[in-house]
Amino acid sequence: MFFRKYWSRPLARILFTVIALGFGPALAQAATIVALGASNTYGKGVARNEAYPAQLQAILKSSGKSVRVINAGINGDTTEGMLRRLDRAVPNGTSLVILQPGGNDRRKGTPDRTSEIQSRLSARGIPVIMMSNSMLSGLPHQADGVHLTPEGYAMLAKSIAPSVQGAMR
Repeated sequence: MFFRKYWSRPLARILFTVIALGFGPALAQAATIVALGASNTYGKGVARNEAYPAQLQAILKSSGKSVRVINAGINGDTTEGMLRRLDRAVPNGTSLVILQPGGNDRRKGTPDRTSEIQSRLSARGIPVIMMSNSMLSGLPHQADGVHLTPEGYAMLAKSIAPSVQGAMR
């Protein structure tokens, strides 16, 4: 209805055509990055737009990258859980995975499946950037001492952005 109502106006035709031709290819070519991990990937204790995946997407877009960063973090998840949901969390066509296993395996006494996750992604031709827990040290943390503040997540996103950009080339 909206389209028919305005299609008869020449300026509207031009605008619709520009949108279709100008934005269509850019959206189709957007790289998909999946941030796979536990609570520090999810962004426990902060708003969704303050978690590092959202902040990383903003950084990459501001540098001219056509990219979508999917936050596939789940609070309390183990690498066993990540391995079980890997095919659902990482869709076909994914350009890159940022893997942050966290410390829940050790805390919960479950086996570390990081190498299996990496192997499965490698078999699918998807590069992996490992984010170790040591990358979180020295960053501002919430009162629990485990999860980052919004500023900490911003610093983390800024520190990993060059590696992500390099892997996207």
